[in-house]
Amino acid sequence: MGGQLFMSILSILLVIMTGWIIYQFVVFINKPERTKEMALRQLRYGREVGLFALIVGITGQLVGFYYAFAAIEEAADISPTLIFGGIKVSLITTIYGILIFLFGMLLWFIATQLVERDKR
Repeated sequence: MGGQLFMSILSILLVIMTGWIIYQFVVFINKPERTKEMALRQLRYGREVGLFALIVGITGQLVGFYYAFAAIEEAADISPTLIFGGIKVSLITTIYGILIFLFGMLLWFIATQLVERDKR
């Protein structure tokens, strides 16, 4: 239940981050009155969305751990295989959040390098 919610939030953050960085770069290219400083400041917001995605991914894992430990507490005897399988599943949101963060950093780096090399 909680994992699907966090994965949906992470997917929305991926779309927002990617769209924001690309949009701000295109605006900088097409509007000569926009300064480099303004463009770099706007691009940083996209990078911050990527960082937020990383935090949401880690929070999703912690919520998964909470529900897993609550289920373990209620059950009398649980096999280690089942516990480790649950831990493996709880890592999915963290991995997805990390991948979104890394993708955002890559997009941000490329866009800032192109903005800084502009001859304005």
